[in-house]
Amino acid sequence: MALAIPHGWTLCASSFNWTPEITAARRTAHEIVAGIADSVVKTIELEPGLLWRSFPAPQDAEVDELRHSLAAKGGSVSIVGASLDDFTSATNRRALQERLDFLVPQLRAAHRVGASGVRLPIGQAGTELLTLVQPLLHELDLILYEEIQGQQAPSNPAVQPALDAIAGLADDQVRVLVDISMLMPALPVTYLEELRRGGLSVELLHRLEKDWRDPATLDAVTALLRSGQVPPDIHTLFMNLLIRFGRSDTADLQGILPLVGAFHLKFWDLDDDGGRVSQPLRDLGGLLGRNGFTGTLTSEWGGHEWLQDDPTQMTRRHLALAKASLVQAAPVAQGIGG
Repeated sequence: MALAIPHGWTLCASSFNWTPEITAARRTAHEIVAGIADSVVKTIELEPGLLWRSFPAPQDAEVDELRHSLAAKGGSVSIVGASLDDFTSATNRRALQERLDFLVPQLRAAHRVGASGVRLPIGQAGTELLTLVQPLLHELDLILYEEIQGQQAPSNPAVQPALDAIAGLADDQVRVLVDISMLMPALPVTYLEELRRGGLSVELLHRLEKDWRDPATLDAVTALLRSGQVPPDIHTLFMNLLIRFGRSDTADLQGILPLVGAFHLKFWDLDDDGGRVSQPLRDLGGLLGRNGFTGTLTSEWGGHEWLQDDPTQMTRRHLALAKASLVQAAPVAQGIGG
């Protein structure tokens, strides 16, 4: 008998996976999201900038339309990606009250659509704004998650103050979301193929293929960028090496687990050569099972930046792989979470 997801874990999918379909606009964004609930998974994380024309101040009618479309398919919302536009121009930063006013309509829309939480990048809000928004989070029963990803390991000096601030609040309505793009034992095969086609040097490609986690590899990446010799056609893709792709181990998360309430199960492709996709999931399943984690685990596909694969098929396959890998390592499996 197949093992089930441990009780308290909920598998979800992000509407971000369907970005190419949403931007192509052959169907409405609401139809696409309802289709996810109908044929992929019932619990969905929303990227409202792709879904609501009135964002960042979503109108009630637009929010209600999406909620009703999802409900008709038995679907629900886990987390809504929030935005905090801190500048009104290149030089004019919003005052604290203006930042709060910018965020509040998004919190109310998340509550209205039935979400349990909202998401911001780690450290962007800052302690003052978090303190101001706490009463509303409690009123709306929303969790505000601050997300760490890629190179933002818990030990990163740029990240530690924000993690300390969350810990200092000691409030379950303000928590951390971890994107497992932090936990990449090797780079995606299809990504490396794109770099090769784009003209990256054979020497650096070899180093990226064989020694991704070696600090000297990142030094070589930085040196090439500073030299101005990155081939123009792959410049944007190349930046993933410095921002979106991480080199941490699952054990690095142990110290912050009490703050963590959600994970993005980031994947780029499904080429599992050497366990580059499944091994981080197995490691994570063991860690979470041993520590009694409860929360959401959301399939998020970043590879549509360079792949043309069908997002529905990619997400279905990834969710199946994720479930099998997580459960294989979890010490105890009880009930079904999603």
